[in-house]
Amino acid sequence: MNDKTTIALPIGDPAGIGPEICLKTVLNPKVRAACRPILVGDADIVDRHAKSCGLPAGLRALARIGDADWSDDRVNVLNCAQSEAIALGAVSAAAGRASIAFCAAAIEAARTGAVDAVVAAPQNETSIARAGIAFDGHPSFVARQTGTDENAVYMMLCFGDMKIVHCTLHTSVRDAIANVTHDNVLRAIRSTGTALRRLGTAAPRIAVSGLNPHAGEGGLFGAEEIEIIKPAIEAAIAEGHAVEGPFGADTMFHMPGVDAFVVMLHDQGHIAAKLLAQNAASALSIGTPILFASVAHGTGHDIAGKGIADPAAMIEAVLRLAKAKRPVGRSAT
Repeated sequence: MNDKTTIALPIGDPAGIGPEICLKTVLNPKVRAACRPILVGDADIVDRHAKSCGLPAGLRALARIGDADWSDDRVNVLNCAQSEAIALGAVSAAAGRASIAFCAAAIEAARTGAVDAVVAAPQNETSIARAGIAFDGHPSFVARQTGTDENAVYMMLCFGDMKIVHCTLHTSVRDAIANVTHDNVLRAIRSTGTALRRLGTAAPRIAVSGLNPHAGEGGLFGAEEIEIIKPAIEAAIAEGHAVEGPFGADTMFHMPGVDAFVVMLHDQGHIAAKLLAQNAASALSIGTPILFASVAHGTGHDIAGKGIADPAAMIEAVLRLAKAKRPVGRSAT
């Protein structure tokens, strides 16, 4: 028996820094001590990045995860071979197709229990669009791959002890406001509580933002807090969640003792995260049957293959999920 979690790392956009930061992550001594990592991608592409970046990585290409072996220093790679040529640092449909294939394979491994969690390298949305594949971010993609209602999946930005969940994400502000509903806010609170407990917080405390400036200032600047957000908070409290709010999104992140903050709009959370943790935040997709995280930075085409990409966000995400509780009924192997 081995009590370490097995974590799949799909290498993301093969034309960007994804393979490099994945390699640096699995070669990190803290990561190797904390979990059993396995890359998911084309082994030849991974090898090309290793050589280009000067990384001392011997690879073990696998046909299935069950063949993985962590007894030596070699890096396990679930080989998803690609037939198309992919140039470093270039946007292309081939790169988009490959990155989606890698991510889908890792999600399927988590869905079937072959791995305990997934931590994904960044995708390039332009390359994916050129491939004609619908993609508006990892949360909705994970939802579709796991058969989960897309409206019930949320992004939790994580950095240090800070966790920020978004009720709405990659949509226009006009559409986002329309999606700030009682049911959506309540689902976000429920998903946040479940994720926090899965990550080891026994009795999570959650703070919820308003939508309007100063959380509406008692109705002076808008009624959504009174008519929608506060009733959703009260419903969550009635279900047993420790929830407070709504608070002004510009001030609530200073509150002590809060395990996670739920915000209404993309920028309410992302601006704070990217100011406080530039290129160091990870994004956890919550509300699905699997544990899935991704880094919150881009594909870095301009530095691909140069060996200078910073793996800090991916290392933090892997170490975070390495501590997560397995689903009930799944034993270590």
